Amino acid sequence: MRVLSVLGSTGSIGIQTLEVARRNPGDFKIAGLSCGNDIGTLFGQIREFMPEAVSVASETKAEELRQMIKSELPGCRTEVLGGAKSSSEIACLSSADTVVGAIVGFAGLEPVYHAIKAGKDIALANKETLVAGGDFIMKEAADAGVDILPVDSEHCAIWQCLWGEKRENLDRILLTASGGPFRGMNKEDLKGVTCQMALNHPTWKMGGKITIDSATMMNKGLEVIEAHHLYGIDATRIDVVVHPQSIIHSMVRMRDGSVLAQLGKPSMILPIMVALYYPDRGLSIVEPFDPFDEKVRNITFEPCDTEVFGLVKLAYEVSAEGGILPAVMNAANEVAVAAFLDGRIGFCDIEDTVKKTVDQVYKDNCEADIESVTDADARGRGIANKLTGE
Repeated sequence: MRVLSVLGSTGSIGIQTLEVARRNPGDFKIAGLSCGNDIGTLFGQIREFMPEAVSVASETKAEELRQMIKSELPGCRTEVLGGAKSSSEIACLSSADTVVGAIVGFAGLEPVYHAIKAGKDIALANKETLVAGGDFIMKEAADAGVDILPVDSEHCAIWQCLWGEKRENLDRILLTASGGPFRGMNKEDLKGVTCQMALNHPTWKMGGKITIDSATMMNKGLEVIEAHHLYGIDATRIDVVVHPQSIIHSMVRMRDGSVLAQLGKPSMILPIMVALYYPDRGLSIVEPFDPFDEKVRNITFEPCDTEVFGLVKLAYEVSAEGGILPAVMNAANEVAVAAFLDGRIGFCDIEDTVKKTVDQVYKDNCEADIESVTDADARGRGIANKLTGE
């Protein structure tokens, strides 16, 4: 039985993780849950799973939750923690052996870092942890003897393709992308994109920030950097392959020319299960892949247009430089996406903001550690906030 602390339990990945636990109660126990401020959803999770402790980012909301529990769940012994650092306490609960890192954005890095230090295996759904901190996170995990279990559908696919393979036999990673809602458009077309259009993803149902990242293709840029760290392969040996049907979740090419792929219908339940059951397999709770289904018979591939979707190109450049620049790029992107969702900037301004922010920090690049990337994140946000009029 795995004992889980789920960071970001009220988000999409967190909710689906708890669905896996709900369907397999003999295999999983929930020790801790953390969220931002969605105490309504968190309260329902407490009622069902009765965790040892939960955390809320706001102390005011945490106190409100304590009163809800006292009033409606008399006898419940779940401890409620509050404040910006409280998610790190949930990540380090002594009773948990595995931490699901599903907090969106840079905020997910610090609790994962502390969880690794505490000897927890990490089921990682948060891209930004490795984008900003991959240089030291992977070393910390190796030193602590803990597993990083990739939950992202693409990285989980790559991971499965490499089970039993010698890493020296890996030639290239073929990272698939749906292409988002604006596949085939040119730069001029993108100038007219609205928020509603950008949130209309053709195949995946995700949170707002991740959906916008898919529309700009920044999500693939982040995943290139993430794959570089997870699999110890230079970004120049990682190709972004546009695959609109989202059936092949990624591929690897071996040095003898063989290509291995992982297929399945678009669903995050399966990669969550693969990570949480590793090195075993759980019983399926999703519809199995059917190669004769008319919806999946036609599988196509296209190159990624990095001139139109320039954030992918920037990610390759930033990966080559390393240091704190990936953290700066990520910080600027988070600010720019929030500004777009708030209606303060246009769609194309997201890319412009990120590029201008990275350019301002380029000459000050330095080695990455927990302190330097935290400072870089703050600096990147400050520059991007000025550029977006915050």
